[in-house]
Amino acid sequence: MHEWFIEPREYARHEQRRGRRFAFTHLTPARTALVVVDMVPFFVAENPYCRSIVPNINRIADALRGAGGTVAWVLPAVTERTALDDEFYGPEVAEVFRASGGTGPLPERLWSGFAPHDDDLFTEKSAASAFFPGRCALPELLEQRGIDTVLITGTVTNVCCESSARDAKTLGYRVIMVADANAARRDQDHNAALHTVYRTFGDVRPTDDVLGLIAAA
Repeated sequence: MHEWFIEPREYARHEQRRGRRFAFTHLTPARTALVVVDMVPFFVAENPYCRSIVPNINRIADALRGAGGTVAWVLPAVTERTALDDEFYGPEVAEVFRASGGTGPLPERLWSGFAPHDDDLFTEKSAASAFFPGRCALPELLEQRGIDTVLITGTVTNVCCESSARDAKTLGYRVIMVADANAARRDQDHNAALHTVYRTFGDVRPTDDVLGLIAAA
């Protein structure tokens, strides 16, 4: 598990601004979605940080479903390689990333440690962010369910998860990044993303805090 933290000066900054540490002191489960980003074998199998967050994602999913909320699984889409991809990554790596989400029915592409439910949402994204217009159907799917709050989890913290948190805030969602249900390659990468999200885009809370918010609703 990552050794995560938010610097005391950042907590103090927000406490001075708004009179409390966290922006969102309550949530409505029926208007809340757990967004699980890119938890597929390509990313999870070789990264112990990813494997360590599976139980926390499952805990939140079970609690939120039980309270009437939504669980949304977002997987990488199989995309066409572009000249830009080849130029940026190199042809071999570009091809690996292009197919990183696997093929077949979406529920079967998930890491084996999950047991999705029939009422869960499944969608693919063809960009880093699950909320970038035109690159993922997630915003439209959440709008249909009246969602106003998103709990961001998954991998990689500082790439697809942070990108999703930023764009979700831009689209008007209340964003909570779950600190111990996101995973990166290194603690410093993980914590840099948490710092950015807490400072500008949303709250950063551990799983136990999120479960408390669900239970208190």
